[in-house]
Amino acid sequence: MRNLKYVVTSLFFCILFNSANAQSNDDLSLLSPNGQLNFTFLIDGDGVLHYTVKFKDRDVVLPSRLGLLHNPNGYKDGPDWNKKFTLIDSKRTSINTKWIPVYGERNSIPDHFNELTITVQDTNKRNGRDQAPLTLIARAYDEGVAFRYFFPESGRTQVVEIGAEDTQFRFPKESFFYTTDHAQGKYKFQSVDSVAKNVELPLTVKLADDLWASVLHAEQTDFPRLRLGAENGEFVSKLYGEMVGTSPFGTPWRVIMVAEKPGTMLENNYLILNLNAPNEIKDVSWIRPGKVMREITLSTKAALALVDFAVEQHLDFIHFDAGWYGHEYDHKASAAAVNVDPKRNPVNDLDMQRIIQYAKSKGKGVILYVNHRALEKEMDTIFPLYQKWGVAGVKFGFVHTGSHRWTNWMHEAVKKAAKYHLMVDIHDEYMPTGFSRTYPNLMTQEGVSGNEEFPDATHNTTLPFTRFLAGAADYTYCFNEQSGRLKNTKVHQLALSIINYSPWQYLFWYGKPEHYSNRKEIELWKSLPTTWDNTKVLEGEPGEKILIARQKNKDWFLGAISNNDARRISVNMDFLEKGTKYQAHIYEDDGKEGVKISSKSISKSDLLHFDLLPKGGVAIRLVKD
Repeated sequence: MRNLKYVVTSLFFCILFNSANAQSNDDLSLLSPNGQLNFTFLIDGDGVLHYTVKFKDRDVVLPSRLGLLHNPNGYKDGPDWNKKFTLIDSKRTSINTKWIPVYGERNSIPDHFNELTITVQDTNKRNGRDQAPLTLIARAYDEGVAFRYFFPESGRTQVVEIGAEDTQFRFPKESFFYTTDHAQGKYKFQSVDSVAKNVELPLTVKLADDLWASVLHAEQTDFPRLRLGAENGEFVSKLYGEMVGTSPFGTPWRVIMVAEKPGTMLENNYLILNLNAPNEIKDVSWIRPGKVMREITLSTKAALALVDFAVEQHLDFIHFDAGWYGHEYDHKASAAAVNVDPKRNPVNDLDMQRIIQYAKSKGKGVILYVNHRALEKEMDTIFPLYQKWGVAGVKFGFVHTGSHRWTNWMHEAVKKAAKYHLMVDIHDEYMPTGFSRTYPNLMTQEGVSGNEEFPDATHNTTLPFTRFLAGAADYTYCFNEQSGRLKNTKVHQLALSIINYSPWQYLFWYGKPEHYSNRKEIELWKSLPTTWDNTKVLEGEPGEKILIARQKNKDWFLGAISNNDARRISVNMDFLEKGTKYQAHIYEDDGKEGVKISSKSISKSDLLHFDLLPKGGVAIRLVKD
């Protein structure tokens, strides 16, 4: 890289600079509020934009190229936005506020950042006119940095035809990465030179000197999905196809979280929500987190019995999955077919209206699965119909993901569901980028290799530091699965329900009420919240272990799991309220494929020790005396 020019300058807080204060071409650096993170734009001698990221003067991202490329299938002389740039303006601002989420992993979210906006222009003329300007916006938070490309209107509307993104992510050569090539995949720990396929975000990075980072994206609602490919020892952007937009138009945020401990990044994952627009739903009284159990027989009798089980076990919803309206891949199967005779459905005499009304009489909701075929064909019919029936929510199944068209369609579908007071769970390859802040009726999503696929314990200890940095995941807990396919202990499953965040927690995925004759083993789930007031990651490293504590009202819940190895863990209770006693209800593996339950009084000064089995865990409920 030659002729890179940049100077770190003082950052003036809470002042918005206008063009009258135009800064020099060298004044392109940005510090986080605590001064530890430094994001810098650079323009080389050929007018190519680059950026760097440092943490406490240590390299996180080495000089990496920025830019966008036009769609070669569009205007044949369409512009690229990746070279021959000159700086024409820069502005700064600082924001320090907080906001209250409808639900989440904490009850108050800080939003504190410094922002630098630079406007550049391609020095080439097109059709005798100057090229329209391009704006780049960077934000430095204590939790990480983010940047995006933005096309202002600037007096005339631009048609933006993007065929590829030219953004690089160059990490120091001694870095290692946790990679997966699809959203529901397993993770590998490898060097950049070992990556054979494009990798999904988040991409978690173990840097030298006990430093951690993760590459993510935020506000991915109207743009092709981003993956990263490995080329010549660096990661380069790979978009799922081209897109066309009109100015004013902005790309999603490209995000790099940085921390000295991997658990700190999980604690800070609200950064992705901060980079999305505020809540657009005025009345949120109908939005309800909770625990869900699937009805797997698709019969009225069993569904009514499941409602009674939900009452007994403090579950909030029952769910009907694929098949309730016919075979989901049959293009003739209609998710509105029961509208012909709403008391009967041709599948197993399923009387959906009776079930919904009975569930409502018991304070429970009903969630209906709808495959993408029926959604695409019947959404405008079934959403108002389901609202009329009293359905609580819809699970989208086997949706298309990635392209501009289907990304836009997906988020418009969530908006439309909100219009009819329907909550949403999106399954299969969709992963979150913070849209649940803007439309909190998007309760959860899959995009994870969950318990129904029977992953091992090493996978489960990797997920909190990779996939869960992006947001909630529907992990579909199996627990007492009857076929013997589970690879981990029962308490490992109990602890995961505390560790893995999802406002809708699907429990007992392959189970029926009659499979749980030992109710004591599952009593933790009767009291389990699905949203939290506070979250603390006490210990952990990907692929090894994790210990997490979450608070709801006055109570705390702790979950710890090991990988495939046995290990001893110590739990320091110094996060508890001083001078207060708690009753600890402790769930441990008994070594005989069962659950050992004990209770003891503890306080802030206590240090607890547990010997975890291979693939095991411990779960604790702390009730304030």
